[in-house]
Amino acid sequence: MAGQDVDPSQLSESQQEALGTYTAVTNQEPAAAIQLLERSQWNVQIAIAKFFDGEGPDPVEEARASLASSPPPSSQASRQEVLMNGFSRPSRPQTRSRLDPAPRIVPQPENQNVYRPPFLLSLIFTPFNLLYRLLSGSFGLFTYLFPFLPQLLSGRAGGRAQPRRLKDTSGRRPLNSRDTAARFAREFEEEYGRHDLKFSENGYAQAYDLAKKDLKFLLVVLLSPEHDDTSSFVRGTLLSPEVVSYINNPQNKIILWAGSVQDSEAYQVSTALNCSKFPSAAIVAHTPQDSSTSMSTIARISGLVPPSTFVPRLQSAISQHSAALERARASRNEQQATRNLREEQNSAYERSLAQDRERARQRREAEQARTRAEREEKAKAESAEREAHNREQWRKWRAQSIPPEPISSGEEVTRVSIRMTSGERVVRKFRAEADMEELYAFVECYEILAEGDSLSKVSEPENYNHVYGFRLVSPLPRVVYECGGVGNIGSKVGRSGNLLVEPIDDETEE
Repeated sequence: MAGQDVDPSQLSESQQEALGTYTAVTNQEPAAAIQLLERSQWNVQIAIAKFFDGEGPDPVEEARASLASSPPPSSQASRQEVLMNGFSRPSRPQTRSRLDPAPRIVPQPENQNVYRPPFLLSLIFTPFNLLYRLLSGSFGLFTYLFPFLPQLLSGRAGGRAQPRRLKDTSGRRPLNSRDTAARFAREFEEEYGRHDLKFSENGYAQAYDLAKKDLKFLLVVLLSPEHDDTSSFVRGTLLSPEVVSYINNPQNKIILWAGSVQDSEAYQVSTALNCSKFPSAAIVAHTPQDSSTSMSTIARISGLVPPSTFVPRLQSAISQHSAALERARASRNEQQATRNLREEQNSAYERSLAQDRERARQRREAEQARTRAEREEKAKAESAEREAHNREQWRKWRAQSIPPEPISSGEEVTRVSIRMTSGERVVRKFRAEADMEELYAFVECYEILAEGDSLSKVSEPENYNHVYGFRLVSPLPRVVYECGGVGNIGSKVGRSGNLLVEPIDDETEE
């Protein structure tokens, strides 16, 4: 499967999970990511380390390829070759030229890790430590009082000069990568004046990652302030107009990072890039012909080189590798465009799906509202029908209990003239001691009583509280005779009276 386009859907679940984790960290195209994961035995941590630190050649694969491509010579040919060449030293096998890999350097300050012995050992060696400090302090005081003795003793020691251990007299405090880059830029400007070079403001690892991500050329310049050619190189070559113009030209896609080997980071970079002579410059770039993540040193320029030589060597190295980077950049842009198109399609699908869900929700809510309205309307109609049925049943039941009109006249009888809502006037006698509710019940059940037929036995409706929808009113003067309250017909109406049936509605109540 290595070296071929693999459909991510054909991978197993664990391989798809490893591919998703790797692409989320490195943002690499899936085809190249699958190849690198296959070479890393689908180990995500190893693949990520290869992506950022660069992937060197695989000796096992090269050996297999060489064995497969060249068949072993026969014993007869080997014997003839030995006889013809004699017992001379065999020549070195020819190997194809390969660029040196450029690793990613993350500096570790020397004073970052402090060794602390275990508590038991420190407790055991505490007396020796105190004795050493006491003796060293006494010797220091003695040499301060008699400064000529150390020189006298050193002059008589063995008759030969003893090599002295060189101390770090630079006094440079270790800083993080960004602060170290800022300090170098400030010291460079203080030493050589204002210039137009655009040094990277971050550490080597950040510039390395940026060149790898954007497929640019990383120009690494390493200086040694103690070297005699440093000042001449900087003033005559690095700050020359043609070099500055070439480096700052955006079409060349150059990232400039420089450092002093007095700093820990620049020293580690010089060791990793095999810089043996200062001042030194190296061009680091992505080499897709080696692997999809490799970073190699494509050119080195060491020593005091004039601008007429420095610029052509930069141009030669960049022009040789620009085509490969352009192809990689075009492939990456195409894959990014495909990824963007896929994301836009997924986004459009999600928006369309959200719109469909919203319309379905609206339809569902409308259907629920319609169903609820129909249910409420049906319940209201059933309630009204049940109310009308109970009202009619109550009227029939109440009409059975209304006593007949009294025949006698006198103080025990009240004669009432009632004008119905239909305009009909009804005159009837009621017992004076009867409640006003009997008068209201007569008006409510008048239509049933007017039919004159014998009323069948009807029971009182259950759970029904009848409310009269009218009131009885005396016109002049206007007096409202309520159904409830204290008093009977005789005490309220008198021996005779004229009453109007006045319907009760919401407007009248207001």
